[in-house]
Amino acid sequence: MLTGGCLCGEVRYDAGADSFHQSACHCSVCRRASGAPFVAWFSVPRANFRWLQGQAMSYASSVHGTRGFCPRCGTQLTFEDSAYPDEVDVTTCSLDHPEQLPPHSHLYTGTQLEWVKLNDGLPRYRGSRSEEEPPGGKASRSD
Repeated sequence: MLTGGCLCGEVRYDAGADSFHQSACHCSVCRRASGAPFVAWFSVPRANFRWLQGQAMSYASSVHGTRGFCPRCGTQLTFEDSAYPDEVDVTTCSLDHPEQLPPHSHLYTGTQLEWVKLNDGLPRYRGSRSEEEPPGGKASRSD
């Protein structure tokens, strides 16, 4: 089981066990929402995700995306994309054991910060998973 929650402990969740799309996102919206150079995410079927304690507040961060965060401490917990209504993205580092789900790829490297140097050998995508890194970058694959 994949369980986790926010920094202050007010909000807790269970994400089931069927994770997919383990990625590190470098898009400017994720960076601004987290205050970090990139955010590690994983996805689960919506049917597998449930709040165990408390409830996240939501914020429409784009036309298609809604982010869930703790109303008390502000920890970013989830992202929901209207184009994928049957899945929920969860911040990897809000897990009780984030080491269980390391990223399998880097997304939106076309907008990553110049001072972030990637040398972990993971596939890179200039945007979403359908956009490969330009020549010289690691070849993409789906995860």
